[in-house]
Amino acid sequence: MRLIALDTCLGACSVAVLDGARVLAWRSEAMARGHQERLAPMAHEVMAEAGLRFSDLERVAVTVGPGSFTGLRVGIAFAKGLSGALDVPLVGIGGLEAMAAAATGRVAAVIDAHRDQVYLQIFDDGAPLGPPAALGLAEARRHVSEAMAEGPGTLIGSGAALLQAAAPGAELREVGACDPRRLGRLALTLEPAPIQPLYLRAPDARAPA
Repeated sequence: MRLIALDTCLGACSVAVLDGARVLAWRSEAMARGHQERLAPMAHEVMAEAGLRFSDLERVAVTVGPGSFTGLRVGIAFAKGLSGALDVPLVGIGGLEAMAAAATGRVAAVIDAHRDQVYLQIFDDGAPLGPPAALGLAEARRHVSEAMAEGPGTLIGSGAALLQAAAPGAELREVGACDPRRLGRLALTLEPAPIQPLYLRAPDARAPA
């Protein structure tokens, strides 16, 4: 199955093209903003490098959050448009799940949500032990301490260091975005379904008074 995987929900704009589990081409550029201007050109560049036309694709995958409100909208809108234009299935994947796919065993995927909060989801060999949640640091540390009580696991994500004290034996992987190659491989195992952005709290921006 030939697919394109897209991620714009965190601190990067990333695209990968796969044929089954084999990565044909990929690119990831760190950025806090500007995803809207960069995503479409990057998709064209990666497709050209892979030697494929968009009409060769059989599936589209995209991260659905949590993360930047603007980035989420950009990635999901592009993915929906591409899926509709090509008439191919669309798969939405949580960013925390995509991050956790980089490790085995007990994994806590953690995004720094600022304002003394993190987005947290804990997995055991890829299976979620609960839904993603926005938590204060004290509560998040308690969850991680309980999850890692039976042995060292892995803390992964931009907020991993914030919870390190709760699991001192855990492996620490501070990454600021999802790997689109892992995202693509994960998308091969999931069933397409209607997608919506995953917002775990209200946006920071406020309308003027």
